[in-house]
Amino acid sequence: MRNVFTICGKEIRSYFTSPIAYLLMALFGLIFGYFFFSATIVFVNQGLRMQLGGGNTPMSVNEWVIAPMLGNASVVGLFLIPLISMRLFAEEKRSGTIELLMTSPVRDWEIIIGKWLGAMAMYLCILAISAINVALLFAWGRPDWRPILTGYLGLILQGGTVLAIGTFISTTTRNQIIAGGTTFAVCLLLWVLSWVSSYNEAPWAQAVAYCSILTHFEPFSKGIIDTKDLVFYISAIFLGLFLTSRSLDSLRWRA
Repeated sequence: MRNVFTICGKEIRSYFTSPIAYLLMALFGLIFGYFFFSATIVFVNQGLRMQLGGGNTPMSVNEWVIAPMLGNASVVGLFLIPLISMRLFAEEKRSGTIELLMTSPVRDWEIIIGKWLGAMAMYLCILAISAINVALLFAWGRPDWRPILTGYLGLILQGGTVLAIGTFISTTTRNQIIAGGTTFAVCLLLWVLSWVSSYNEAPWAQAVAYCSILTHFEPFSKGIIDTKDLVFYISAIFLGLFLTSRSLDSLRWRA
């Protein structure tokens, strides 16, 4: 595991020695802050209307503020995560260091896991920016912390899935723009597959909708952990990293 953590540390340093880490963190913080502000204003205005109307039904901060924020954060991830994964192997191929990496005394799976963990660490740093907004809710209110942790677990699993897919795509090209664009297109397709079930209830439509990453994130955003959703994300991560391993093998054969 020493090699894995060495490669992981190298990837993390490469993000923070370039503007990409700070740009992504600032961009996510700005967008998530806007979502937080909008959801909070809607929550406060709705509470005032209910009080003026004589309503006594309590409003849930988790339902009105946190769930919409986490749902929007998952959409933003579709745009930002490909920017994290696009350079993992494409930059190595462009700079010519892929040959040195492939001939080093490091196993392929150590390279893959190390780079994927480095990308995951970058993604977690981006998600950590949103903790500032969530902390404000605890400072001024009493939201339930369990659905929040469940929602963040969903974001982490979804991000890990997209990063695994992006890691594989990054091995297929030396152009970072192509890698990022292709990753975004594939993940957007996996996102909209859930739309099929809205107009067709046939078994094949349900099977297609099951492959959507949106379908499996929605329970997490509502504070629900379902085994089938965990299995889906873990299987998708494993498949993405397995395809990455096969792609590296093909690079060795072509070399």
